[in-house]
Amino acid sequence: MKRVVLTAVCLGLAAATAGCGALDGSSGDEEPADIQVYSARHYDVENAFAAFEEETGLKVEFLFGEDADLLKRLEAEGEQSPADVYMTVDAGNLWAAQQAGVLQPVQSKMLDTAVPRGYRDRGDHWFGLALRARTVVYHPENVDPADFDTENTYAGLADTKWQGRLCMRDSTEAYTQSLVAALIETYGREETEQMVQGWLDNDVDIMSNDILLLEAVDAGTCDVALVNHYYLARELEEKPDMAVDIFWASQDGEGVQMNLSGAGVVATTDNEADAQKLLEWLATDGQGSFIGGNHEYPVNADVRPDSIVAGFGRFDPMPIDAAAYGQRNAEALALLEEVGYE
Repeated sequence: MKRVVLTAVCLGLAAATAGCGALDGSSGDEEPADIQVYSARHYDVENAFAAFEEETGLKVEFLFGEDADLLKRLEAEGEQSPADVYMTVDAGNLWAAQQAGVLQPVQSKMLDTAVPRGYRDRGDHWFGLALRARTVVYHPENVDPADFDTENTYAGLADTKWQGRLCMRDSTEAYTQSLVAALIETYGREETEQMVQGWLDNDVDIMSNDILLLEAVDAGTCDVALVNHYYLARELEEKPDMAVDIFWASQDGEGVQMNLSGAGVVATTDNEADAQKLLEWLATDGQGSFIGGNHEYPVNADVRPDSIVAGFGRFDPMPIDAAAYGQRNAEALALLEEVGYE
């Protein structure tokens, strides 16, 4: 029944949601899909879905959007939502979806085995599927890695030695917000405020995306930046001579700040079995396909990262606390605003 009302639901939400229509951009005249996915993950996920379709014979349609917009859409659609799976790129967003009641618990021995406890919801409402590390990159000709603080590298960037040499992401990006939320949870608000204020005092150059940060380091416009590791891997795939090296943050302390992509089965779906099958496949047989196109780290210990990412070496991660990322998001935003980080 849900597949029939898709267009009507979209029309009803047109004022609040951009790009509403057939989920995969088709005319709507084709056979309805077996699984409908609302996805905030945009990185080559189509290839993983295509591999799933070929292997299982189940058709997947997907609607891309921003995390918060898709969550609002699920809440607005309620019982009439065509969505079977909600996929997002931030642990805090997964926590928010669980809190909003739009996800249902999934009992799966396959997911229990494939996804470590630290990368999934305690009540099994969502499961991490890919990991990303937010760490330091630097220009190897301009920076001696021995100059980095190895106990708390994020705090160390507030040192005056980095004056005029830093580039970072803007405050509207979830990656920045979750980094600050994680720092607040780990080090407390006062110490985190000192870190962020120190970055600003060092005349940090704030940019709108990680690719710009990497290009700035490569060009020598800035010497050090904080990025998600996979952006560097993607750039190196096309430009292997790029003058950018990676430094794993805080290896003598709390470790590298981590986040994840993950998904859950929508609470109102009438197709729990196929939705669960997609999650299980993404965490097992499809894990390599899911992470490979975007150079992320697997959650499944039986799957290895691709060769570029493996070349970055091993590191100690900071534990992911999805509840802290979600609960402290407002506090992180307030801190950023108070100190004037834009």
